[in-house]
Amino acid sequence: MIYHLQCHVLLHLSLTKNMRLESNSTNTDCTSLKQFSQWLLDIGDGNFGQPNDGFAEITIPSEFFIKDYNDPLEAIVNATYPNLLQLYNNAEFLQSRAILASTVEVVDKINEYVMSFIPGDKKEYYSADTIDKSDKLQNPAFESVTSEFLNSLKTSGLPNHKIKLKVGTPIMLLRNLDQSEGLCNGTRLNVTRLGNHVIEAKIISGKNIGHLTYIPRMNLSPSQSSWPFKLIRRQFPFMVSFAMTINKSQGQSLAHVGLYLPKPIFSHGQLYVALSKVQSKEGLHILIHDQEGKASNTTTNVVYREVFENL
Repeated sequence: MIYHLQCHVLLHLSLTKNMRLESNSTNTDCTSLKQFSQWLLDIGDGNFGQPNDGFAEITIPSEFFIKDYNDPLEAIVNATYPNLLQLYNNAEFLQSRAILASTVEVVDKINEYVMSFIPGDKKEYYSADTIDKSDKLQNPAFESVTSEFLNSLKTSGLPNHKIKLKVGTPIMLLRNLDQSEGLCNGTRLNVTRLGNHVIEAKIISGKNIGHLTYIPRMNLSPSQSSWPFKLIRRQFPFMVSFAMTINKSQGQSLAHVGLYLPKPIFSHGQLYVALSKVQSKEGLHILIHDQEGKASNTTTNVVYREVFENL
């Protein structure tokens, strides 16, 4: 009898290069690029604010952070979207930049602020929210949950109950619609027409830039939530994307990133994810402030070393 032995080798992989940065570098800025790339890697590895095995305070270099402003929202929008009123309908301008924040609430606040300045008529779209019927059968108490309560629920990866749109608004898909057409989770588009039942939009990221598509409403549920029931939300499967959550920026590559942190980072590796979206150090703008709106050049970096040890 022959026995076949299998040997399982555990490999510990670590980041050594930022390919997003290197692909946009030139020989003239090689030294500066290496310093910036190393700074990003040190943040990702938790090498700042020693000892860092969890939460640590780090200082943001002065060349990146915004400190002089009267209104923080105005400051981060102007830094990330200069000349917005002249370029709000320019696909190349929109596809290359975004404001990142750590919570859905902050993202919604930024998107609403920017939308208020965009010319044109606004149209609002409301979802129809219900609880999965199988959950109702398991727990009759869910029968007393009101529509108003369901409408108020928000979580990452799920469109809001109310979506406000204007022609020219950038949006990001929250679901895969047609991968062969480039309509995938994370694809960014520019709204070109506002219908009652469908939204016409032009793709501004991915492989099919410039293609027109029509997006209908559909039934959506969060993949993960803390709610004791399964929410079914019938709504358009996208979010306004002048700003987006750091988690939702996964896979994006941007020439200009505005990182807005009125609330500190709260999860492992989140700061590195946000900073690593930018293609060059010149495109990074960071605004941090406390509850009173006072500017700060320090923020929290969350890195748990046991995560690396268990890889």
